[in-house]
Amino acid sequence: MSFTRSKSAHGKHRSATSRSRPGGSRKSSANGRSDRSDRIPDSRITRSSGNVFADIGFPPEEARSLQVRTLLMLEIEDLVEKRKLTQARAAKLFGVTQPRMSDLMRGRIEKFSVDMLITMLGRAGLEVDIRVSSPRAA
Repeated sequence: MSFTRSKSAHGKHRSATSRSRPGGSRKSSANGRSDRSDRIPDSRITRSSGNVFADIGFPPEEARSLQVRTLLMLEIEDLVEKRKLTQARAAKLFGVTQPRMSDLMRGRIEKFSVDMLITMLGRAGLEVDIRVSSPRAA
């Protein structure tokens, strides 16, 4: 579940017990803790492999590519946020068009290659280091 906040509600915090459930009902006990009957049984919890894309069923090669592209896109988004850039100014910095920058900021991962993302980071003056290692033993 995700929430968006208006600027006036920016500083307000929602507690975990105040979220409404579908249908408008709330499940909580007298001490403020949620009813444990809605917990996922331990037998249904699977430890992550470290790559969410592999965990949800992408083929290994595609999962690795998606993970790398995600990390690079997050670096670009962080840079835009830290420098408080508009999409137009960020596009100029990264050497792309504003609609292309919009695609990146909206997470349209399928529109970007690893090569393009590395090029964009380089245009912004950042250095990308690549490390290759053997897979961990299972």
